[in-house]
Amino acid sequence: MIAKPAFDLVFRHAVTRTSASTVDIGIADGRIAAIAPQLSCEAAEIDLEGRLALPGFVDTHIHLDKACLLGRCGHDHAGVAEAIRAVAAMKRDFTVEDVYARGAKVIERAITAGTTRMRTHVEIDPRIGLRGFEAVKTLKRDYAWALDLSLCVFPQEGLTNDPGTDELLVAALDDGAEAIGGCPYVDSDPNAQIARIFDLAQQFDIDVDLHLDFDLDPSWWHMEEVCRQTERRNYHGRVAIGHATKLSALPPERLKAASARLVQSGVAVTVLPATDLYLMGRDATHNAPRGLTAAHRLVADGVLCSVATNNVQNPFTPFGDASLLRMANLYANAAHAGIGEFDACLDLVTELPARLMNLKDYGIAVGNPADIVVLDTDSATNAIAELPDVLLGFRRGRKRFERQKPTLFRPGTKLSPSS
Repeated sequence: MIAKPAFDLVFRHAVTRTSASTVDIGIADGRIAAIAPQLSCEAAEIDLEGRLALPGFVDTHIHLDKACLLGRCGHDHAGVAEAIRAVAAMKRDFTVEDVYARGAKVIERAITAGTTRMRTHVEIDPRIGLRGFEAVKTLKRDYAWALDLSLCVFPQEGLTNDPGTDELLVAALDDGAEAIGGCPYVDSDPNAQIARIFDLAQQFDIDVDLHLDFDLDPSWWHMEEVCRQTERRNYHGRVAIGHATKLSALPPERLKAASARLVQSGVAVTVLPATDLYLMGRDATHNAPRGLTAAHRLVADGVLCSVATNNVQNPFTPFGDASLLRMANLYANAAHAGIGEFDACLDLVTELPARLMNLKDYGIAVGNPADIVVLDTDSATNAIAELPDVLLGFRRGRKRFERQKPTLFRPGTKLSPSS
């Protein structure tokens, strides 16, 4: 027994990804104060009974401002361009209140699915103005009790070809946006957009997170220019590209070369399974390609990668519940991950995205915030295989949600009169 000062809370018999057997986790003043096989103390206790404790899921790429649009337009879109046009037609009428309500719905689903950190991309242009940004900035404040939300502003419909967008981006950055993105493939001068995004990133000392190479034609791409700009600006470790579905269309030798280039420049990749699978290969009459870049295999080659949600119930992805565990399971299925790779798939929604977002205080370790979620399973492998319930969630040591396990009523069970 290890004698320790009183804790505010102790998790008993927890399984963590680094422990060989169950451990106790002591919480004091909102932080993890001790981890040991057995803690002796006077404190409130929660017996996890050998269940898996994680520091929460990390969503590096979601669009809260254009979520939950089912019913406002048709969803039989032929590809990326049509989805962009569909949302563009709607967002002129978005209000701050509308964006807030839809974003709150998704955030609450994400919280109860175990997400503790999130980066949302927010569209900035003359059609939406700063209304979406204002709404999401308020969501950040209002849900700080349960989730850390970071805002990445970006131009969805172009920058150099869209007068007024640059000024709005600068205004949002002046008002606290924490990262900047872009969408070069819709710009009339993609390289000029990339250069300008890096200019603003350096000016405000923030990270870059771009939508990139979102098709299956590997004969051209913008990845090389992003890598070049990253090296020229000394931005190694501060740049991510989302989708990068062209990588899924490369033969092995070219993919190896692309992986080496990403490692050399320190550019990370975020794969977005629900959207990538839904929008890629839609023109195929048979044997449709998945269009899903194999993130866990890029990781094996040294590339920093994450798997994230992207869109929830809109023209880009008419599905979604903001569950990153479900997304990791979907990814593992579509990417043909073997059982021995399931741990690596869980990494893609936990430790690796935390590194991508340069989070310095993530993880179940002494001194870190007591942000802990409990899964109804006993290992990382089973977390991917079983899709277990996320039973409990804590933020800074305080319970933020609880999900009751289902109860089976076997024959002969005595039920209450209301049952």
